[in-house]
Amino acid sequence: MNPPSPDFLPLSLNHDIESFPIGNLPLSRHHADLALPDGMSADPRAWIDPDDLTAFLVGGASVLRAADGTPLIKRQDAPEGGHDHPAAHSFLIRHPWDLLRANERCLGALVSSRIEGEVHPAAVIEGHVRVGPGTRILPGVYIEGNVIIGAHCKVGPNCHLRGNTSIGDHCHIGQAVEIKNSLVLQHSHIGHLSYVGDSVIGAGVNFGAGTTTSNLRHDGANHRSMVAGSLVDTGRRKFGVVAGDGVHTGIHTVLYPGRKLWPGTTTRPGEIVSKDIVA
Repeated sequence: MNPPSPDFLPLSLNHDIESFPIGNLPLSRHHADLALPDGMSADPRAWIDPDDLTAFLVGGASVLRAADGTPLIKRQDAPEGGHDHPAAHSFLIRHPWDLLRANERCLGALVSSRIEGEVHPAAVIEGHVRVGPGTRILPGVYIEGNVIIGAHCKVGPNCHLRGNTSIGDHCHIGQAVEIKNSLVLQHSHIGHLSYVGDSVIGAGVNFGAGTTTSNLRHDGANHRSMVAGSLVDTGRRKFGVVAGDGVHTGIHTVLYPGRKLWPGTTTRPGEIVSKDIVA
């Protein structure tokens, strides 16, 4: 692993950006699938939108550049004075909330479903959904795709999954849980009667029953999050929490928007988390 990036804390304590799963595949795998021609290199932390890549290649530009000016792809044999191509949907992943944007782009591009697990007849699926082998979708589950669920998971009964959500392998999503527009990594358990919205949940996390993530400010402004001692605008009107690997919450924990929980940290039953929990 690379040294932990302060911008990507707390996830950088256990994960490099290039290995972080987006749509249940590492970012590096998405890069490999792009099959860049020889003589081109991409920043390993970049989310590259296929439409941007096509326009960049066809236009013969020297650099694919993000809206903030960051170079995302460089053509190493470009002539002097070559022009840039502005990216419409590609960007550099610097902060944990950038993963939500990448996941939205990844899952939003799905055009088909693939169900390899078991879906109960009393479950309802809309949109495009991927369900891995060995996964069981129990009665009363309502999935509004696009949603990706990994292998050997148990979902339900009576869950609601929606809004570009990806769930890793070996996860348990309990009775009456709602997950919206979130990433949940492998071996995590979201206890019954919980709500997870616009959040990034690490590996091996256990949310106790009734754990609730808040994701919307009363004034409707963008959420800000503490990075290296300063508040940073996330650019997101809806943003829940970032939970590092191995976080455990007590039952009925309430998590303020934009808060981060360091790997292995815990909360007590009924705790209200208004600040980052740093190990």
